[in-house]
Order: sequence, then structure tokens, then C-alpha cells
Amino acid sequence: MKLTIAKEQLANGLQAVQNIVSTRTTLPILSNVLLRAVENRLELTATDLDVTICCAVTAQVIEPGATTLPARKLFSIVREMGALELELEVDDKNKCGLSGGSSVYRIHGLAAEEYPPVPTFKDERKISLDQAKIKAMLRRTCFAASADESRYVLNGIFMSLKEHKVTMVATDGRRLALVEEEVDVTEAGQGEFIVPSKAVSELNRLFQDKGTVEINYNENQAAFSLKDDKGSSILVITKLIEGSYPNYRQVIPSETKERVALAREDFLHALKRAELMTSDKQNSVKLSFTKHNLAISANTPDVGESRETMAVNYSGKDIAIAFNPGYLIEPLNALTEDEVYLDLIDELSPGVVKTNGPYLYVVMPMRLS
Repeated sequence: MKLTIAKEQLANGLQAVQNIVSTRTTLPILSNVLLRAVENRLELTATDLDVTICCAVTAQVIEPGATTLPARKLFSIVREMGALELELEVDDKNKCGLSGGSSVYRIHGLAAEEYPPVPTFKDERKISLDQAKIKAMLRRTCFAASADESRYVLNGIFMSLKEHKVTMVATDGRRLALVEEEVDVTEAGQGEFIVPSKAVSELNRLFQDKGTVEINYNENQAAFSLKDDKGSSILVITKLIEGSYPNYRQVIPSETKERVALAREDFLHALKRAELMTSDKQNSVKLSFTKHNLAISANTPDVGESRETMAVNYSGKDIAIAFNPGYLIEPLNALTEDEVYLDLIDELSPGVVKTNGPYLYVVMPMRLS
């Protein structure tokens, strides 16, 4: 295998795939990246057997071929090299020569045949979306997924492709985020699956503000094919979480009594200030709604207390309710709207954050001390 490639192209390709490479693995080949030179491109693949990422970058291929090289080490070398154009040559013993300018490296690799094969998908179950749209959907839900491994079906994002819309849901049992977008879903493409959090964080990292993403899935795997307007492509394949997602609709309050419109930025910063006066043991902030006024207070015996007020358009009955401040800060950080709505029933029932779009976030209250 022999090729010349722009340093930037090789660095970008390695950057896209090397994140999931484990340095502590019982299979040495999984510490490597698979390099395959074909036609006018170099294909790079990395996997941890749960998530696989493939990326293709432009290269001048002199001799096609394939090998695997230590991913993190190769990325570090390429990033530090001063030359803008690199030459890469691999012999039949998988020893790689990498040169550029006055720098020459010899890197020991492993045979490409040992590398786990990349799964393939049939075409009937797929949809296409704007990357910017799905990136925003993931950003508005992923923080609510559970990290508790004993509730593994909640360790990811539930995706439903039905009735000409895509729905994403994440919950950890204490809060729930749900977002929907209209999309063309064929009869054959309809279905539901749970994408693990690890794959979600890789997708969040790789999605661009332009281009499309094609989602293919089967019983136990999903593939996200990202294409941008520059012609580069990245493929993310993930195992899906097995099991039935709980009926999330039943935790969404069917009707609420009070609705408060809040300036998102002002509310967010007031909560961040109040959070400073909480501790790990006592992590709650009290919201007291009275006519045209919201008081945000925190009182932690071993830390201190704070209180500030905001003018709000509220004329309902007086209500005081406490929340974990982080559980309100995360959705407010992820949203971009200037105004959000907080729907309330009473101090013991869940609060619901809504926007003017198809988004809602349900959060359980805490006991008022």
C-alpha cells in the first residue's frame, strides 16, 4: 500500500474515528485504526465492537491496500509533523513508513484481515434528515438519559420513526425530555429503537450544521451516514440497546393548572447563581410564584443562602415548588428560544418546561424543606 495525502486530510480522518479507540483492551487489534487505500481515497475505520466509525478522506493512491496501525499513536505523530504533504507506504509485514519534510517514522502495524468486519444494512428501513435538525434534537434530549447501568434500557435515546415524524425521548426516572420533527417515513421504514449514550455522544461530536444524515437500522444495529457539501462522508454504526422502553407518555401530565412565561437566559442565569448556594447533600432551589413575581431561593445549612426575584407575567394562585437546579439548567442550556414556559399543577406534581415548538421536558419536584 502506498499513497500521498495532505496532512490535514489524514489528521481530520483520524480525529473523526479515534475517539472510540480503547487503550485498555484485551484485543490488541482494537487499539488500531484500519486504513484501506482505494481509488482516490483513504478509508479509516475504528471500533470498540459496540460502536464503529468509518471515514473516507481524499488521497493520491499509488498502490491500493490495507493495514491497521495504532490509532492514538498515529494521530499524535500526524498532528506534530510539520510537512503539509505526507507519504505513507506499508510493506507486506505491515510495517508502515510515514514521511513528510525531514521527518521519517517507522510504525509497526497488524494485518487488516484480523480487523472485525463492518456490518452491512439492507435499504428498506431508512430515513434521511438534515444534520442540523437531528443535532439539535439530540442536544435537547441526551442530557436526560440515565447513567445508572442497572436500568440499561434508559442508558440511551429512544427513537421512534412513525406517522411522518421522528420522536426522540430520554429519561432517567427523575426527568424526561421529548422532541419531535416532521419527516418522510415510508411504511417499511417505520419502527423504534434505543441508541446507546456512547453512540449519541459520538454523533453529537461529528454532526455538522450543514449536510444530511441517513439513518438505516435493523433489529440490533443502526447506521448513521453523514454526508456534507464538501463530499466527505462519515459512517457511525452502533449496537442498539435491547429491551422495551417504558411507556413515557404516562408520565407527561395531561393537563396543568398554571403556565408561566419566562425569559430563558434570565431564568437560566438566576438558577446558576442559586445553585452556587447548594451542596451535594442538599441540592434544591425553591421557586416561589406570586402575582407578577418569581423568587428564586436556596438555603443550605453548611453553605449559606441566597434569594433573588424576577418580574414575571403571572397572576395565578401563590405556589412554591423546589427542583434540583441542574435538572432545570440542562434543558435551558440546550434550548435556543428566547422564551420558555413552565407549566405547574402544585408543589408535589411534576413541572413541565415547554417551548413554542414540539418540545417538552418533565421534571419531578423535590420536597420543600
